[in-house]
Amino acid sequence: MARTTTSGGRGDRPATLALVAQRAGVSPQTVSNALNSPDLLAPLTLERVRRAITELDYRPHQAARSLRTRSSRLIGYGVQAAVDAVSGPVMEHFLHAFSDSANQTGYRVLLFAAPARTEDEPDCYAELLREQSVDAFVLSNTHRGDPRPGWLHKRGIPFVAFGRPWSARSVGDWVDVDGAHGTAAAVDHLVGLGHRRIAFLGWPRGSGVGDDRALGWREAMRRHGLSVRDLRVTALDDVDAARDAVGPLLPKGITAVVAASDTLALGCYRALRDSGRTPGQDVAVVGFDDSSAAALLSPGLSSLRQPLDEVGRACTRLVLSRIKDPQGAPEHVLLTPELIVRESSAHAVQP
Repeated sequence: MARTTTSGGRGDRPATLALVAQRAGVSPQTVSNALNSPDLLAPLTLERVRRAITELDYRPHQAARSLRTRSSRLIGYGVQAAVDAVSGPVMEHFLHAFSDSANQTGYRVLLFAAPARTEDEPDCYAELLREQSVDAFVLSNTHRGDPRPGWLHKRGIPFVAFGRPWSARSVGDWVDVDGAHGTAAAVDHLVGLGHRRIAFLGWPRGSGVGDDRALGWREAMRRHGLSVRDLRVTALDDVDAARDAVGPLLPKGITAVVAASDTLALGCYRALRDSGRTPGQDVAVVGFDDSSAAALLSPGLSSLRQPLDEVGRACTRLVLSRIKDPQGAPEHVLLTPELIVRESSAHAVQP
């Protein structure tokens, strides 16, 4: 428990809610409102109470607070094992942004090991809820047929998803990044450099996220009057699989590749070098996610950067709003990625 030396000569003693109230010149109930329902207080009163809390280093006892409010002020998040060293840091960035945003509101993120199959994840939810240790959940890695949103919605459990549900029946709140907008921006960028044979290296159809990114490429190509015939290839999100998938396209006169992830783009780099070509000079490459590897590759990889800090803040806002108003209308937030141009797509096509 935090201890403080008060200015009234009482020596070293625990900082209590009553002491905070005395320092701020308000009632103990007002201090409680400042901690649990700050919107009930006038701004000047709230500022005075918060200043007293800081000066006394007052720390509410979490267990007692949970009993009073029936709230743990914990948000559950299932951590899945990183598939590779390229995409893993992207989700770590999101988790840090979300945790930091939640911390600023007085909530903490409770991490638990999520099963490999999302179909099994509700079992973890049920166990945490039986223990009354979480107020809500945040989901990620959503996909077609994902059972988690429906399971939580049916039981009235607050949640928000980082990612659309990718199904006809959408339930719950979600925040997502507009992948189609991103790949379309990549095509526009490449066309502006003179490219006309722009291939797409994506994931197998049906992934939701992958199909969305492929859609942006296809619609942008058609908007520019360019053919997409035989220019889309697919691979699992694996460097070697991507290299094998894009290799057969290289003799067909393509001058640029838009990839659905930086992992796939790295596979494209390897395929180009295997064929004696140089990324960025012979064939332009654009990835997606702007992972930490993108700036370290040689040449640096142009990539679509997801606004993960903004995603984290939006997830916090939506999940807290859902905790406060479980019956409110669902809210959906679609954010725009930013194209970061590096050497892999910085050169115009030579006439």
